[in-house]
Amino acid sequence: MESRHDDAIPTARMWSVYACSWVAYLALLGLALQVENLRHGRFDWNEIGSMFWTLPQAFILALLWPLSGWLRRRRWPLTAILLSHLAGATAFGILSLLLMCTMFKLDKPLGWYVWPLLYTMMIYGVIASIFHTVRMHAAARHQALAIQQAHALLVASELNALRSKLNPHFLFNTLHSIIALTRKDPDAAETALFQFSDMLRYVLDTEKSGSDRVTLAAELDFVRDYLQLEALRLGGRLNVDWQLDAAAAALALPALSLQPLVENSIKHAFNPHSRPGRLTIRSRVQAGGGALALSVGDDGPGADLAAVRRSNGLGLRTVERRLRLEYGEDGRLAIDTAPGAGFTVTISIPLDPHQEPSACIP
Repeated sequence: MESRHDDAIPTARMWSVYACSWVAYLALLGLALQVENLRHGRFDWNEIGSMFWTLPQAFILALLWPLSGWLRRRRWPLTAILLSHLAGATAFGILSLLLMCTMFKLDKPLGWYVWPLLYTMMIYGVIASIFHTVRMHAAARHQALAIQQAHALLVASELNALRSKLNPHFLFNTLHSIIALTRKDPDAAETALFQFSDMLRYVLDTEKSGSDRVTLAAELDFVRDYLQLEALRLGGRLNVDWQLDAAAAALALPALSLQPLVENSIKHAFNPHSRPGRLTIRSRVQAGGGALALSVGDDGPGADLAAVRRSNGLGLRTVERRLRLEYGEDGRLAIDTAPGAGFTVTISIPLDPHQEPSACIP
């Protein structure tokens, strides 16, 4: 039984190459035999016929393919494999000489047979090396594919884990805001609950679809609902400046990429203060059309950037990790802040030219 690695080996193409190589070898051999005849203006068909004694060699050496597979499955050490092939090459050389002597009725001194023996052993070695190389190359590709699949599963598992963290994080914080609003303004709290149900539907739709890709327009609608809900609690203190690129509305991005950035500003720039503040949300397609840039900034107290990096906050850290997992080095999150200078977070999402809009939740 062949190993599963053999499934990745294009055996039909390999045997085609093997057959063509022998044809080319015979053609070259025939040309070499006829050089002297051609130089004198004649062609000897008997010499052409004599070289076909090598055809049985081609069929015998083809057996090295299953032998190489058998040796690989036995996992013998390299020394044992080399010794087994040395024995095989010797047996093949002797068998070839016996065949040649039988066909051409040779009667030569014993020393004459040394070079033909070494030549046939060399042919054996070349064919065996090629077959082992083909199997090693197929095994390496199989291993690389397995590693790639394992890495993809690991990334998918971590992304699911991050989403499972982010959703309860969002739900808890929003419910906390509604509870606080219930004590201050029951009517506003009722309105907030309806908006909250719309937001829950958005979250659940991304869970049901099996894909967390949404359009920027859908993510912005979700953020608007969230900000309207927060506005019920913050009142005139919350002023939002939307600076949106209309051309970016249909572009795809992971769900809940923007809302955690807005929530971070609400938490640190508006909740602790009674003064009015301004929240700025920008979207634009970067020059060259290679990436979507989204930024959320506030005119709050800002913070020391090193302290922000050391903090245990979940929202920004989770968004940054998701971008790295989904897009590698092309998915970036940058923070621009300093004490007294506000806080701005910009994320960069590479655009996929093959992304179908229908694959996103609109």
